[in-house]
Amino acid sequence: MNHHPPSTAVGRALTVVLGVLPFTVITLLVFGDWPPLAHWDQSVAARASAYGAAHEGLVDFWQVVGAVAVPWTARAVIAIVAAYLWHRRARLLTIWLLTSAAAELVLVQVVKAVFERERPAGMLVETSGFSYVSGHATAAFVLAGALGVVLPSVRGWRRRFRLLVVLPVIAVVWIVSADRIALDVHYVSDVLGGWALGLAILTATSIGFGLRPGLRRRRRRTASEGDGTTAPPRAAVIVNPIKVGDGVAFRRKVTRALAVRGYDDPLWLETRQDDAGNAMAKQAIEYESDLVLVAGGDGTVRVVCSALAHTGIPVGVIPAGTGNLLARNLHIPLDLDDALERILEGRDRRIDLVAVHGDELDNDRFAVMAGLGLDAAIISGAPPHLKKQIGWTAYLVSAAKNVNHPSVRVQITIDDAEPIERRVRTVVVGNVGMLQANIPLLPDARPDDGLLDVVVIAPRRVTQWPIVLWGMMTRTKRTDMYLERFTGRKVELHAAVDVQRQLDGDPIGPGRYLSTEIEPGALTARVPKRR
Repeated sequence: MNHHPPSTAVGRALTVVLGVLPFTVITLLVFGDWPPLAHWDQSVAARASAYGAAHEGLVDFWQVVGAVAVPWTARAVIAIVAAYLWHRRARLLTIWLLTSAAAELVLVQVVKAVFERERPAGMLVETSGFSYVSGHATAAFVLAGALGVVLPSVRGWRRRFRLLVVLPVIAVVWIVSADRIALDVHYVSDVLGGWALGLAILTATSIGFGLRPGLRRRRRRTASEGDGTTAPPRAAVIVNPIKVGDGVAFRRKVTRALAVRGYDDPLWLETRQDDAGNAMAKQAIEYESDLVLVAGGDGTVRVVCSALAHTGIPVGVIPAGTGNLLARNLHIPLDLDDALERILEGRDRRIDLVAVHGDELDNDRFAVMAGLGLDAAIISGAPPHLKKQIGWTAYLVSAAKNVNHPSVRVQITIDDAEPIERRVRTVVVGNVGMLQANIPLLPDARPDDGLLDVVVIAPRRVTQWPIVLWGMMTRTKRTDMYLERFTGRKVELHAAVDVQRQLDGDPIGPGRYLSTEIEPGALTARVPKRR
């Protein structure tokens, strides 16, 4: 069971349905008297009865096995493991384990009472109760499956040791099941139904508790540990409380997702009105975090990424804002559950950042794009209440209001080339190129190519905007008087008058000057794995 259950509600429901399906199918075949299965049951039962009658010593052996491997033995083992997990402060795993055991105890009795299937006529030992399903097989399967989830999630357990425990437990499932058939107290289909019921229980409870079977815990070596022992990885979570709706539910969900992957309780840091994340990022660095998750708008993400530049600490962006530009360009899903899953199961990727400064602007960095002119005016003019209600489409309202935004004369200097002058509506310098709705503003931009991409948009009249938009949407490389593109490592923009400016979709106020320079591989980003 080494898979990655989906994080959406539909995906979780589908996983539970698929987990219950084998039990449903086997039950329908058994009580629909499907001839091949019925013949198999009767044939194996007859042979087991005949062989056992001729080999009494073997029957004695299987009776001893059955007496040791009763369902209560498996439940006792689960209780012991649960006590150990509680001692290790793995509260979630403890409760899940006990819930699975309780579900097995109850559901086996319910199934037996509902179907009331008689046991084989040639039983070699006296046994009471109904035949379907095998309680021994179900309990053994739940034990094996539960330990298969628990052991990989307990930090400090080496893989070899886990295998030394898991493999014998799997063998126990087969031995217990063979015992039921050899003593002719259960049909083969009773055992198969027991396994399938155990699978259904484990699937439903695992999904319900948000566990991921077969997940190995990440471990790191601390500087103070010279004896070969390891400590659990640390995570810091930087949250903009205004952008994250249900803060309590969000905290619970993230904490649980980190816990099942072996992380210590995360360091929670909330941004303030006077600090979008700089001080919080520094606290995460001092905490020696192995991973920093940032949940907020584009401004929060930009500030945190800037502060974590060149530290090597992976940054995972959980989209919670209006634009979510960096998340979109790194292919991080916008759904919270899906994003969390893909980030925590993801890979580290070195991406570029861009150093920027200008008039009335301290030295800063951005990860997506900077611009002056119309695009910054649209961002500045989007009504906050509309952004909260309808998301990024609020920018369309602002775009309609600013369609006649005046052009401005701008001097553009790329690397050491001679400056060029253009009368433009907007100039955008980008590290990546996708806007909301997958609009490819800078189609050739890549976050790790060590280059800046520049687009100069300069329609003279409103009627020329369709030509510009067509060129953008078709990703044309043709340069014309309305749409030009350039690349370089350093770009300076000088406007003739004060104009609106923006960094990563965050307005920074009017000014005349912006200087940008690429910082190759400055940020380690946690991104989804390639598919």
